[in-house]
Amino acid sequence: MLSRKYHPDFYSQGSDEEQVEALEKSSLVNMAYKVFTNPDETIKYVLKLKGLLEEEEKYQLSPDFLMEVMDLNEQALDVSEQADVDRLTETIHNFQKQIYEPVETVITHYQDGITTEKELLQVKEYYYRKKYLDKLLAGIKK
Repeated sequence: MLSRKYHPDFYSQGSDEEQVEALEKSSLVNMAYKVFTNPDETIKYVLKLKGLLEEEEKYQLSPDFLMEVMDLNEQALDVSEQADVDRLTETIHNFQKQIYEPVETVITHYQDGITTEKELLQVKEYYYRKKYLDKLLAGIKK
């Protein structure tokens, strides 16, 4: 396992260069683990790697999607009881499943060099929609 191989503790008696290299590699392994154990971070990483996602990008979501989210936002303002929160949370989760279905195959069977840019752009749309819905969910559960 790379995390064990490059763990800085194993290089405490090594030269300064070996210690620095072990620390750098350990940091990269930890970052990769974080990215690839979180599906949203994995999508973000691949899209950035392919030049399809930029930091602080102002992505324009479709008006239809924004109208649906506005309706959910209005419902969120009216929740007062736990049963209402639970119903709205379930509605949002179902919406997330609905937007995932068209890209599920692309995401689960991604292959570098085989998956097309068009397919990745569909994943990008999903990524931004999901982020929007995740923020809405976080606001409801506060």
